[in-house]
Amino acid sequence: MRSFRERARRWPGALALALALPLAGCATDSGRPAAAPPASDSSGTGGGSGTATPPPGTRERLRVDGDVRQYLLHRPAASAADGPRPLVVAFHGRGADAAEMRAKTRLEQAATARGMLVAFPEGLGHGWGAGTRATKRRPDPGLDVRFTEALVQHLVRTERADPARVYVAGFSNGGSMALRVAAERPALFAGAASVSGQLPTGDAAVEPTGPVPVMVVYGADDPVRPLAGLPSPPPDPEEPILATRSARDTAAAFAAAAGAGEPVTRAEKGYDRTEWRFENASVGGRRADGTVRLLVVHDAGHTWPGSTLPPPNGFGPVSKDLDATGTILDFFADPGPDPDSGPGR
Repeated sequence: MRSFRERARRWPGALALALALPLAGCATDSGRPAAAPPASDSSGTGGGSGTATPPPGTRERLRVDGDVRQYLLHRPAASAADGPRPLVVAFHGRGADAAEMRAKTRLEQAATARGMLVAFPEGLGHGWGAGTRATKRRPDPGLDVRFTEALVQHLVRTERADPARVYVAGFSNGGSMALRVAAERPALFAGAASVSGQLPTGDAAVEPTGPVPVMVVYGADDPVRPLAGLPSPPPDPEEPILATRSARDTAAAFAAAAGAGEPVTRAEKGYDRTEWRFENASVGGRRADGTVRLLVVHDAGHTWPGSTLPPPNGFGPVSKDLDATGTILDFFADPGPDPDSGPGR
């Protein structure tokens, strides 16, 4: 089977307290989104996957729908910057920010070592419109989807991001946001990954609309937004918390949209992997192959596996058996079926 990269080039209580912190969208401007002058970002980063030290990131601004939106941008070293570059857009969780997402994941180190651009956008009000329902705080539920589109287009134009290798990832509410843009704009992304984030359901439901490789990483013991989903979330005085389907149903929805076959589940060290394979799926008039994967991580909570950043109280343990950052980037590079996979259970 040809690699997806080759194919893709052909198509452009404790619960209530914890939920209040990290969980849960432009008609396009008549003109091109305007970039504001960049400002140097001096916040620190932790060590991470990969061996190269990334160049310093910059804080950038982009005007979309009349709002000036901000993001942290990390570029690969000059030696890795020849030609179009893959792009990863990474959404932080609710109540957090871009710098916290960078420190939690160390994506800027692991991805730039692979020659990738990484953008960490800032959510309005430290959160994302991951669902389709209008709320008092987010009266335009499509705002963040359009911002993401504008950001990708801007980075393709100004930073030589490769439109055939654009990926999106996120944690918690940011993971749900990553899933939403992949579900609603499958032709825009070559892959998506969510850690501790599920597809919204109910009156804010998000439905996948086409094939895209997706990885969902979830803690088996998540005390904040359980593995089985959150059909009846507790009230939040500031912003409604979204009801979500289970992690497995989230992955299965993307598999169904891609016309994938039956899933295969295998036990790995520290996690269980369920994989759906799809072939000759059509998106934007083009054909593609790939997989949808669900990794259920043992002894893990509402956390980013492999992170060295301590989680808030009540979020549960951090698994050290899985490096989520490296695993996600490996999946983005090759989302086809695992060559070692055999009969499952």
